[in-house]
Amino acid sequence: MTHVFHRDPRNRYPVAVRGEGAYLVDAQGKRYLDASGGAAVSCLGHSDRAVVEAIQRQLDVLPYAHTSFFSNGPMEELADVLVERSAGVFDKVYFVSGGSEAIEAALKLARQYFVERGESQRRYVIARAQSYHGNTLGALAVGGNPARRRQFEPLLIDATHVSPCYAYRGLQPGENEAAYGERLAQELEREIRRLDGDKVIAFVAETVSGATLGAVPAVPGYFRRVRDVCDRYGVLLILDEVMCGMGRCGSLFAYTQEEVVPDLVTVAKGLGAGYQPIGAVLSSKKVFDTIVGGSGFFQHGHTYLGHAAACAGALAVQRRLHEDGLLARVASLGDALEARLRAAFGDHPHVGDIRGRGLFRGVELVAERGTKKPFDPTLRVHARLKQAALAQGLMCYPMGGTVDGIRGDHVLLAPPFIVEEAQLDELVAKLQAALKSTLSALAAPA
Repeated sequence: MTHVFHRDPRNRYPVAVRGEGAYLVDAQGKRYLDASGGAAVSCLGHSDRAVVEAIQRQLDVLPYAHTSFFSNGPMEELADVLVERSAGVFDKVYFVSGGSEAIEAALKLARQYFVERGESQRRYVIARAQSYHGNTLGALAVGGNPARRRQFEPLLIDATHVSPCYAYRGLQPGENEAAYGERLAQELEREIRRLDGDKVIAFVAETVSGATLGAVPAVPGYFRRVRDVCDRYGVLLILDEVMCGMGRCGSLFAYTQEEVVPDLVTVAKGLGAGYQPIGAVLSSKKVFDTIVGGSGFFQHGHTYLGHAAACAGALAVQRRLHEDGLLARVASLGDALEARLRAAFGDHPHVGDIRGRGLFRGVELVAERGTKKPFDPTLRVHARLKQAALAQGLMCYPMGGTVDGIRGDHVLLAPPFIVEEAQLDELVAKLQAALKSTLSALAAPA
């Protein structure tokens, strides 16, 4: 009997008792290779002494001081580091406690920006189908995951959705990637115009799509065209890097690989690497100066924003990434993981696509490889695979509804940056065994 209201009260969860590098250990002593970082969170694994000790030192000095009264040293220093690492793209950092809070803050900041400019008629946000931006009401509204949205629709703000940049299924016969990206940009422009242009606040997109689509990068040039369209209509570009940012794709900010500059970017997950809850919105000077030059303050706030111990932990994460060279490992380890996935699954009859960047990879499962036909959603292939992987001692992140919110299955992989190549071999071998077990169970007579 448990008094915890678990995510799925029908499930009996093993109790995690210890973290050892890339592994978690449960109360029965079973070890699990964390090949997904939980939900792309644990980029440094589960026992990084430098981060733990930084948090402990801060707790000894000052655990918490409410930011309506005080600033604190770790918050100031972390903001300096993030602004510096953005190479001048951003000027200010607004700290929160996680990804959903970061998106909520970005949406409210974008709306207030236009109110301060005298454009209070702007009310709509455009995002993409098959996106995920969080589970609070504003984040859920801009998210394009139908299953998550459905029962809460009456409570959601006005948001519309255009097509995702999902080349595996979206690229038309005879169409090259440049033409595909242009077609999607034109779709965005038509939607802005349908909403009367000057009534749109922002376009929100994951720089590399995360949990709902499974590590899908945009085609080259797509975001540059999106930036052009947004500028034409005075619409802000908000990039969600809660999952794909902070080094996960091989650069601290994923947008730098797109050669585009957003107005606001949200980060979380890898910012604190799971050692403390933390997230942030990085704001351009344009947005910040407009707020300060208007009412003078952002009408928003949370109790734990800028938490001193959380910021101290995140600072230690940044040092590990940059000073200790862990970020520099991500691209080559990502290539090594991709090579192993392609060797193991590249010709698999039930693997349709292998994609991603850095240590952020997705494998899309299909009933028929040639036609890309997805599995019957009632089979819940993703859920079966998750349980089969856990039985093998592997944590991965399978999801359903990949194609349209109902059909489609994929598995997301996001191992820690400390992973060794031998552990990549273990990851792929265990994923192979889990997939084989899942498919065998599906084929067995009822």
